[in-house]
Parts: sequence; structure tokens; C-alpha cells
Amino acid sequence: MVETVSKKVTPHDILRKKGSEKIVMVTAYDYPSAELAEKAGVDIVLVGDSGGMVMLGYESTTHVSLDEIMMLCKAVSRGAKKPLLVGDMPFLSYQVSIEEAVRNAGRFVKEGGVDAIKLEGGEEYESTIRAICRAGIPVMGHIGLMPQTAALWSSYKVRGRTADEASKILDDAKAVERAGAFSMVLESMTSEAAQLVTENVRIPTIGIGAGLACDGQVLVYHDLLGLQSKIMPRFVKRYADLSKIVIDAISSYRNDVLTGSFPAEEYSYHMEKEEAARLQALKKKMR
Repeated sequence: MVETVSKKVTPHDILRKKGSEKIVMVTAYDYPSAELAEKAGVDIVLVGDSGGMVMLGYESTTHVSLDEIMMLCKAVSRGAKKPLLVGDMPFLSYQVSIEEAVRNAGRFVKEGGVDAIKLEGGEEYESTIRAICRAGIPVMGHIGLMPQTAALWSSYKVRGRTADEASKILDDAKAVERAGAFSMVLESMTSEAAQLVTENVRIPTIGIGAGLACDGQVLVYHDLLGLQSKIMPRFVKRYADLSKIVIDAISSYRNDVLTGSFPAEEYSYHMEKEEAARLQALKKKMR
């Protein structure tokens, strides 16, 4: 049975779940998917920069613009009212300067209608996170694999495979916590590294490819529903294969159009008999 969210979820609600209740987060990029996510009872809806790939066709998240993400945020904020809405700050929307980062974060709240923002980076962005929080905007951190810059540096490999690398991830996590973030995403890292972080920070961790020890989990809407045919990462569990259902439905529609069986009588409109008779009389005069 679906248990819907009964009241608006806040960052404080997410913080209180640490160590007591798992957090459920899913991405959404448009009005109908946001509406469905809310009805499914998720705690957080993330308007991820992954929308640039699954909705706009980019090869990576690096290419998506601030204005494109803003458009998606506006749609999602109209569709989901109760989950906590988090907007993903895209590449170069917060890296240039702290002042610009705060200004752009403000756009997410004022124009995009979200409740919080998410940005990638650990120790190197501690001051940026602190400044955005100081402006009154809740921040969700993101460490481990950082997709916006992964392709530019070391590819999409799993993080935390050595003790030294896990220790560096923990340093990043503590910096994010010190800066005032209310939670953080741990992406594509070993379960051991994710457990180390989760046990040593006071804010919730939300994993994506980071094992079971995290305080919550997030998956991309299109991945979990099987709405795309590309090869999925190992950490993705498909809960449905909607792409097959959609393709079958459109194929059936195409066949009905080609054979003339659609639209059938039940899908058609007609004039009242008196008007139909007048039309026939007009047609005779036109001959």
C-alpha cells in the first residue's frame, strides 16, 4: 500500500531521520513525474542535472545549463508540494565565485520554487556551502563520484577502493557537514567507505551506488522505471520496464491508424441530427 507524505517535508525532518528512519529520494524533471513521485510517498524529489541527459539528450551532465535546470525545477515544483524539493546546481553555476554561487542558489528558490539546492564537492567547496547556508538556503552536499567533472579527470570509476581514498572521502564529508549542509549524497563508492562516512557525520547520507549503510537512497526516475534502453550502472535496480509498455502502446496506435481502425465511433464527435441535415443541404448546393 502506498503511504503518502502527510505534510510538507523540511530539511529538519530529514535531519531527524538520521539513524532512525531511512530516507527515500527520487529524481523528477517534469510536472507528471513529480506528481507521481509525491503520490508514491517519497521524502525528497531531486531535480537532478541528470535531467540534461535523460530529458534533453546530452551525453553528460556537464553540458546542462542553469536556465535548463531552472525550467525543470519550475515544472517539478508545480507537480510536487509535500516532498522536500532539491535543485541540482549545474556545472559552472557555483564554481566561478562564492558571490555568484549564492546568487544562483537564490534563483533556484525564488524562480525554480525548490526548497534546497545540491552541489558537488567536498573540502574545496566548504566556503561556498557555508555562504549559501548563511544566505538562508538549505544545502545538500554531494561527494564521492562527482559526475559534472568525472569525465574531465578520472572517469566514472568507483571511489573509496583504498583506505587512503576512503579517508579522503571522510575529510570531504566532514567539510560538507562543518559548512552547514543538512545532508549529503554519496555516489559510486565502496560500501566500506560509505559506512565510514555515515558513522562519522551527524547529517544524513543518501547513497547512489554506495551500499546499504547510508541513511537513505536515491535513484534516477528513468532508471528505476526502465524508461531508457542504455546499459545501466550496477547499482541501478529496475522496478519496471515501462519502455517496453510505451513502445508496445505506440506501435499498437500506429497499426490502428494505418488500418483505419482508429479513431473508432466511440472516439468521434457528431453534430445534432438537425445540424447534420442542414450540412447535407449545404453540401448539395455546393455541387
